[in-house]
Order: sequence, then C-alpha cells, then structure tokens
Amino acid sequence: MRVDAFDFELPPERIALRPAEPREAARLLVIRPGAAPELQDARVGDLPSFLRPGDALVVNDTRVIPAALEGTRSRAGASTVRIEANLVKRLDAARWTAFAKPAKRLRVGDVVRFGGAGETCLLGTLDARVEAKREAEVDFAFAFSGPALDEALQQVGHMPIPPYIAARRAEDDRDRTDYQALFARVDGSVAAPTASLHFTPSLMAAIEARGVSVHTVTLHVGAGTFLPVKAEDTSGHIMHPEWGEVSAATAAALNAARAKGGRIVTVGSTPTRLLESAAAEDGTIRPFLGETAIFITPGTRFRAVDAMMTNFHLPRSTLVMLVAAFVGHEVQKRAYAHAIAAGYRFYSYGDACLLLPEGGA
Repeated sequence: MRVDAFDFELPPERIALRPAEPREAARLLVIRPGAAPELQDARVGDLPSFLRPGDALVVNDTRVIPAALEGTRSRAGASTVRIEANLVKRLDAARWTAFAKPAKRLRVGDVVRFGGAGETCLLGTLDARVEAKREAEVDFAFAFSGPALDEALQQVGHMPIPPYIAARRAEDDRDRTDYQALFARVDGSVAAPTASLHFTPSLMAAIEARGVSVHTVTLHVGAGTFLPVKAEDTSGHIMHPEWGEVSAATAAALNAARAKGGRIVTVGSTPTRLLESAAAEDGTIRPFLGETAIFITPGTRFRAVDAMMTNFHLPRSTLVMLVAAFVGHEVQKRAYAHAIAAGYRFYSYGDACLLLPEGGA
C-alpha cells in the first residue's frame, strides 16, 4: 500500500507541548466503524463508561530512561566536537546502539564524554567508546555496565521528548514526570507509551469499580516506532525490533477473560503489537519473551485485541497505519479530519481516541 495514503496536514498549533491537567481531562474521540454516530466526542475520564464488566484492560509497564545524551568527542590531534545521541537499543550490560548527530564526525575508536567536562562519572560525566558505525547509528561501549551504567544515565541523560516538541521548547524537569506513565515499572524504553500518560489513580479506581480487570505486559519502546516511513510502499518498510514480554499468568488471565465474553482492550499501540505477536491463529494468547518487529497495516487480521485506546499519531508513521488497520483506512481518515477540525491536541502529550470496531477481533 502506498505510504502517501497515510499523509495529512496538521496545523502546528495542534501539537501538544504539555499534557492536559488533570490527565483524564484530555479529550477522547470514540470511533465506532459502521455505528451511528461513527464518531463521538468525550473525555478520557469517560473511559469507564465505554468499557463493560468483564473486559480486560492491558497496559504497558515499561519505564522511559533518560536516553537523550549530550557530550563531546575527543580524538588525539583533533578538535573537540559536540555530539548528541539518543539511545535506541541496549545490546548488553555496557553497550547501546544510538542515533548520533553529527554521526559523520565519529569513527570507530573515538571516545565521547557525555555530561560535564573534566569531572568523574559520579559527578556528572560518562565516557563511551565508538565500537561500530552505520550511517546515523553508532554502537557505544560505555565505561560502566549494569546498574552502574543505569545510575550514570540517570545523572547525565535527559528525557527523550520527541523532536516535534523539542523543536518548540527545551526539555525540563517537568518532563521527568510528565513523560512517565502511571504504570511505569521496568526500565528500558527510549520513548513513552503515550496512551498510558492519560491515566491517574482516580481513573484506575473508576475502571476497576466498573468490573474491568487490569493486566500488564512489557514492551520496551524504541525510537523507530515513531519515525515516519521513508519507503514509498509499506512493503518496503522494515520495523526496528523491540523487546517484549507477556507472562504466562497474564496470558492465562486474558484468555480466561475472553472465554467469559470479555473484550481485550489495549492502552496504546505497544501492548496491541505485543499481544498480536503473542497470539496463535485462533486468537489464544501465548506467553512471549523476546523481540518483535511486527508491522500492522490495513488488511491485517487482528487475532487477540478487541478494542484499543491510542493517541493521534504522526503522518506516514507505522502507528497511523495500525489505526487504519484496526478501524479501516477511510474511517481513520474521517476520524483524523474530525479531530483536526474540532481542535484535538495531537501526538505524545495530546488527546486520545478509543477504537471500538464492531464485533472486536
């Protein structure tokens, strides 16, 4: 399918620079393909009323790490160069793959000192040696490993807010909490599972009071998830693999909920992609541990997920293609046109939509 079919114009003022306050005050566009009305304006706080007793809500418990780094390259006989890096994928206890800028100024063997110059790591610096380079991607071997590296990244790193926000304002201390979901528990993501950012303890209490069970899975979000697709056709795009886990207990609980007539409702594209990766042909969800590079486009048959809540996504992104696959491409285009005309806020800190396809999976 042609990628330009998923393009649309978004006025810059529709890009949210901060989340709604309170979180559940964000707007929620309910999308029911084939129903009347097809589109319904609501608020995230209304979510419990669209759920049924016995439904199973699935959230991603990944935690965003401060994956945005700034430093200087040092090389014998050469001037220092400012380097920006965004961690993408952990390779082992001491090594990460990162997007680096300007990558052309780096070569294998260079050392980049991230953080304040002339200090020890415990006072705010962290050294990394370039092990490999592939165009804009660089493999860094850090001076620390395991928990020591994690602690150093907390000191020198910044929250990796998306470029469409960073271009309009600087990252600040507020993003340390704003860009972290209520469910965040397992360190590993370099971007937030943004639909989860709308949830508060009071909203969760209302959901549970509705008779809806809540279950967690883990998918560490990589930067590639949000990148526009550069291929002309979806068949030419290759997804970045992301690590995920569906425990045996969660798989059993979700299968039991569906067997009793409940729907599986995912909060965000990440648990959707993970559950579809874990699902058998008959829709049974199996335990899963490892990487997934699933690419969901129109024509995909959903086997596990019946409904999904998600934010409004970038043009030409794999995420807007997933929405089109879930509710139909024409419905997705009508929904996005309505959202733009009605003043919905877009992207990571923006509003959300609830996809309720008739009949579910």
